[in-house]
Amino acid sequence: MPQDSEYPSLADKVVLVTGAGAGIGRAIARRFAAAGAKVAVNDVDAERVGRVVADIAANGGKATGTPADVSDSTEVNSMVDEIIEAHGTIDVLVNNAGLVSPMLHFFEADEAWWRRIIDVNLTGHFLVSHPVARIMARNGGGCIVNMSSGGATKAHRAFTAYDATKGGIEALTRAMALDLGPYNIRVNALMPGSIDTTGMSLDDRKLRGENVPLERIGEVSDMTGAALFLASDDAGYITGDVIKIDGGMTAQQRSATVDIMPPSDFPKLEDL
Repeated sequence: MPQDSEYPSLADKVVLVTGAGAGIGRAIARRFAAAGAKVAVNDVDAERVGRVVADIAANGGKATGTPADVSDSTEVNSMVDEIIEAHGTIDVLVNNAGLVSPMLHFFEADEAWWRRIIDVNLTGHFLVSHPVARIMARNGGGCIVNMSSGGATKAHRAFTAYDATKGGIEALTRAMALDLGPYNIRVNALMPGSIDTTGMSLDDRKLRGENVPLERIGEVSDMTGAALFLASDDAGYITGDVIKIDGGMTAQQRSATVDIMPPSDFPKLEDL
């Protein structure tokens, strides 16, 4: 794995990334490994964990696998114990694990659907952060990066539970930052926009990208730089904040297709 020397302060740090079996979590885990960190790869799917660990190792990085369901406190505590046994500490936690689907209209939803998404997305952040923050406090500090969404402040259709968890995660981020600041633990969140985590078709990517001010859909690699920055010494005075990585989506009042002046009416390059 080519060495990423942009953040030397991350070399040999122990980084736990939850939900790292695919998508954004996998990309973040690989980028931390490239920076020289020792990455603990978590996912509920043990096979996916194994593949990511093998991929990192094959590219010269350092990683161990820690499968666990973040909504289960017993599994979480066992996972944390395994990491401490292997590495002695945890310096950085990226709370990425979360559920997006199934999509259900409010009238179609039931209690089981609601509770499962709340348990994984919101309670999971708390259950993992609670023991890890104690370790960080005893060791003199650390960094926690939570994962929000545009749904924290702008609603999606048929995403009632998901949006509720993301709003809660942003509130949790602020509250944790206040409680943990005196222990030199910084807590921030990333807010991804429309990110291609599954490999969309070219038509879908074009359609989704039309309503993004930067006129393209986001890649999982777009998420990694901000994660490393927040975990690095360069962000040593940043806590309680949310960094948007959305190509400008939440900055606009209306989508491009219904705006008063759509991008198709913008000045042409040849006229500038």
